[in-house]
Amino acid sequence: MIGYIIRRLFYAIPILIGVNIITFALFFVVNTPDDMARAHLGVKRITPEAIALWKVERGYDKPLIINNNKTGAAVLTDTIFFDKSVRLFVFDFGRSDQGRDIGYDIKTRMWPSLAIALPVFLMGLAAYITFALLMAFFRATYVDFWGVVMCVAMMSISGLFYIIGGQYLVGKLWNLVPVSGYDGGIDAFRFLLLPVLIGVVSGIGSNTRWYRTIFLEEIYRDYVRTARAKGLSELRVLFRHVLQNAMIPILTGAVVVIPLLFMGSLITEAFFGIPGLGSYTIDAIQSQDFAVVRAMVFLGSVLYIIGLIMTDISYTLVDPRVRLE
Repeated sequence: MIGYIIRRLFYAIPILIGVNIITFALFFVVNTPDDMARAHLGVKRITPEAIALWKVERGYDKPLIINNNKTGAAVLTDTIFFDKSVRLFVFDFGRSDQGRDIGYDIKTRMWPSLAIALPVFLMGLAAYITFALLMAFFRATYVDFWGVVMCVAMMSISGLFYIIGGQYLVGKLWNLVPVSGYDGGIDAFRFLLLPVLIGVVSGIGSNTRWYRTIFLEEIYRDYVRTARAKGLSELRVLFRHVLQNAMIPILTGAVVVIPLLFMGSLITEAFFGIPGLGSYTIDAIQSQDFAVVRAMVFLGSVLYIIGLIMTDISYTLVDPRVRLE
């Protein structure tokens, strides 16, 4: 198992390096520091002096990859690539274009994002699998038929409808919870209840239908017919055999969303005024804070790779054949 994990980690290193190089090229080759300065300063304040000063204040005045004006290691280290890209591998995110410590902002804002995403993930996974198993148990009946109809209808509705409708119905009409905002401690529950509820409900349609398809594929396999021939009840077959053998596709969809637990939901946090990483990214894009956007892209790629590694590891837990291979 340890060797398997080490191999997966080594596979992830070149992927992360490639993502970092592509990100650097997009931000500093395709979109040069001069372009960043013009976009940040605005049309009225663009002068050669203002552009040069903006670049000096943010460390964008250095050469991109090789500094021929230096000697020794400084030829490579005193460059934009080293300061803005290589340092990311040790999670040194530096400072934003607004002068704030990006690392501190990420540590502060990740907790509100987790407070929303983690309950949505756990409660949603339990609800979706339960509904899908129920529809698979009553397959080819009215329960299954109307369940599919409900799933298709819910899939066809935009996520914004759930957010706006939930804010109006629960927040404004019934006055049960605040429409937007956030507070720390116990009071955070009032602000998180509605976003979590909407996050779970909005995913019922697509996720339940997908899990139902997985379970129905397993139900008609030979090992299920063999289990029924041995006299096992339908419930025991469904929960003991079908669910266990459907874990690989379930884990594929579940573990890959791990980056979203930390990165937050851009739309949900923006609409509900939650100071998480999702709204942090949106604010950075709107204010054209390229340093924050660059850091969030790198962090997202790291978390996504971690999610893929955890997916591979989880495969070995539910299917020993993967470990043997």
